Amino acid sequence: MKNQTIPSSAADRLIVRGIHLELTEALKNAVESKCEKLFRHQERIVRIRVDLEHDKLHKGKPRFIAKGHIEIGGPDMIVSITDEDAYKAIDLMTQKLDRLLRVRATAYKKKRLHPRAVELPVDLPKVAC
Repeated sequence: MKNQTIPSSAADRLIVRGIHLELTEALKNAVESKCEKLFRHQERIVRIRVDLEHDKLHKGKPRFIAKGHIEIGGPDMIVSITDEDAYKAIDLMTQKLDRLLRVRATAYKKKRLHPRAVELPVDLPKVAC
């Protein structure tokens, strides 16, 4: 019998936390719908963690901080966005993470399609056939 890998859904790889904030179903659904796009763009994402924070004491106005952390092969991607509206902060955070994923994919593609020559400081011995 073959070992079959069960594909994990995006909901299994997404962690949403609220800091000084009660997470409502609407907020959770907003984060899940925005992060689905990130999982579709890059299937190598291990996990995405989103922290939503409510800061009530910032200069008399409430503000929301959305922090996104993508665990992926290579360096992790970490983004933080501040806005007065929680949904706008979530939207801006996912746009910024999407941009970072596109930049990384472009860099990998460029390296793969245009390899650089390696300069060795010594001469290689010739092999007789």
